[in-house]
Amino acid sequence: MKTTLATIAAFALALTITGCGKKEEPPKPKTAEQTTTTPAPAAGVTVTAITLGSGIGPQKQVVNPATSFARNDTIYASVDTNGSGNSTLNAKWTYRANGQDVPVREDSQTVNATGPATSEFHVSKPDGWPAGDYKVEISSSGNPPATRTFTVR
Repeated sequence: MKTTLATIAAFALALTITGCGKKEEPPKPKTAEQTTTTPAPAAGVTVTAITLGSGIGPQKQVVNPATSFARNDTIYASVDTNGSGNSTLNAKWTYRANGQDVPVREDSQTVNATGPATSEFHVSKPDGWPAGDYKVEISSSGNPPATRTFTVR
């Protein structure tokens, strides 16, 4: 019985020593070199070009590009985009008066693009535009706007 008791005591002592041993360290935080990042999602639909003119063709392309217009012109903006998905194109037309942008008109269109596409916006003023400097900004859902300036003589 002494042998059995000694064996149990030795086993218990071994368990105690093992249990009091070095504990496993928690995982260390990853360093910048070890951290993996997921690339940002694609920008969706982005504006690639804006062409201004006083006439537009059947494919929504401006037919005589211009940056200077007559007082009674309808001013068209042909907007080329690239990307895919649903997006809202916003057009903000402004007139520069006394050093400040004065709103003329804001418009929006929803597009469901599957690659390169062209959209069209336009403004008109039957009683004539005041002479001066103007600007149109076209933005696409969350992307910075593309801008074109023009003048009315």
